[in-house]
Order: sequence, then structure tokens, then C-alpha cells
Amino acid sequence: MSNSVERFVDPGLPEHVHRKADFDERAAKRAERQVAILFLLSAASTVLTIYSYIFISPKSEIFLPLFGNQQVNNLGIGLGLAGALFFIGMGAIHWAKTLMDDTEVVAERHEFRSSDEDRAEFVSTIKERAGTAQLGRRSLIKRSLGVALGLVGLSPLVLLRDLGPLPKKQLETTDWAKGTYLVSDPQGRRIKASDLEVGAVAQVLPELPEGTERTLENIGKDAVLLIRIRPEEFNLDAERLSWTHEGIIAFSKICSHMGCAVALYEQQTKHLLCPCHQSTFDVTRAAKVIFGPAARPLPQLAITVDSEGYLVAQQGFTEPVGPSFWERNSA
Repeated sequence: MSNSVERFVDPGLPEHVHRKADFDERAAKRAERQVAILFLLSAASTVLTIYSYIFISPKSEIFLPLFGNQQVNNLGIGLGLAGALFFIGMGAIHWAKTLMDDTEVVAERHEFRSSDEDRAEFVSTIKERAGTAQLGRRSLIKRSLGVALGLVGLSPLVLLRDLGPLPKKQLETTDWAKGTYLVSDPQGRRIKASDLEVGAVAQVLPELPEGTERTLENIGKDAVLLIRIRPEEFNLDAERLSWTHEGIIAFSKICSHMGCAVALYEQQTKHLLCPCHQSTFDVTRAAKVIFGPAARPLPQLAITVDSEGYLVAQQGFTEPVGPSFWERNSA
């Protein structure tokens, strides 16, 4: 033990210099106030972020040299988030450098696992030395840190609103309804059953009334895959079989696991594959899950043809499309 300590001391390390806050209570109080100010600046920056997101219009712009016109709310959100994290970090660093315990300790290296005695001693030391951070003594730091951490945690919750509406409400309804024509994407041309050969796959969308704008949100939840196989290859009950037409079957393109686009079809096995997490669906058995994390089959769209041979929906989806959620029956 003595040899190890000598090897540590002999190189001539300078004598440890104590900080002013270690022996001057006025300096310690001043450092405490400085740390609290940094934490409160973090809290104010978070408030700026939330205010910019909620109350400043995205149409408001400001001209900045070198950058041109910039959206005011984007500047507020960006500067607010940066300030919130920066001031918390600076406060923690200043706290550690001025107020936390500054005792130098020589720790001996242990081979692999420490002995039970050393482990017990370590736990005991942690409990005894927990107060050296002075969080208990420095109530101003404790309160200001709580405000800063509490507010900065609100930012991602508020900004999650930009991800769009809650999925359950949106995915329960689509633009598919009885008599809706299946049209090609993006040309918008109606599709006849004769357009699809055996083994063919096509992505289709519902035909919207004239003058109706198709949004990205609608494209995402309305997308359907058409697949044609030989009718005798289906292994369906009578109802599901009645939802097909001459070997053509239609499924929602949104994976029932995490909402990725199911875009890969293996013609020989008649399997649909989601590229994100490898959920695999059997087309011949109404997209039953045969591999992967998906909890339920892809919703099937009932289709038929009109008097001219164009494919139309018999009805809308009978269940919500997209990922499963906890209150949905995934059987």
C-alpha cells in the first residue's frame, strides 16, 4: 500500500489548493446563487420554447443578415431548447467545481471483482458521502434545479404534437366506402380486373369526389395493395372469399406492427413482407401473420366490380388500419 502511495506522490504533484467556497461561507453562498441563476435561466429558456411553439405564428418572419428571412417561432424553439440544455449543463458544472466535495483520494486498482468486504464498504461509503454534493444543505440549488429539470422535460411532450393527431382517432376511418373506385397511384386511373395478371401487385387509392384534395395523411392511411393469385390458391372462409374477385385480394398497406409500408411480395410463397421489422403475412390466408412482431393480420378490403368491370369497394374497412394499440383486439 505504501509503495503505491509513494508512486502516486513522488512525481511531484502540486499541493492541493482549496477553493474559496470551501472555507468562506459568503463565497459559498455566492456560488450557490450563481448555480441557481443558471438553472433558472434554463427554466426561462424552456418557457421560451413552449411559448414560441404555441403562441407565435409560423407565418411570422424576421430578417437576419447572412441568413435572410427566418421564421420567428423556429428561432424561439431552437434558441429556447439550446438555452435550456446549455444552462442546465453550465449550472451542473459550476456546482461541481465550486460546491461539491473537493477531497483528493487515491483509489487502488482491484483485480476483477472486488471482495465482499470492499463491496460492502463501497455501499457504506456512498451512503455516508451522499451529502458531499450539498444538495441537502443548498436548498436554493435544489429548488432551482427542480424547476429547470421539470420544465425542460415538458418541451418534448409539447413538441410531440407536431407528429400529428393521435393514431386511434385517425386510423379508425379512411376514405374507403361502398362503391368507391380503386384508382392507380398517382395517375388516378380507374383499374379493371383485367388489368392485373396472376402474380401482379399494384398499389391503389380510393377515388375521391371531384375537387377534393388528396392529403399526405390520407394517402398514408388509404393506401391498399392489390394482389392477384389463382382463386384455388386461397385458403379463406366463405365471407373473406366473397371479399375477393377472381383471385384479386386487397389489403391495407400499413403494417399492423409499427405502421411501416408493407411493400415486398414474394410471388412463389404468396407472402407479404414488411421491411422494417420483417413481419410476414400470408396472402392466401387473409394476410395472417406467420412471422415477426405484428400482432394481427393486415385489414382486408372487400372488393368487387361494377357493370363495366372496374374494381370497386364493397364497403369500407371493417376495422382500423395501421398499428395495433392496447385497447384493440389483436387476435
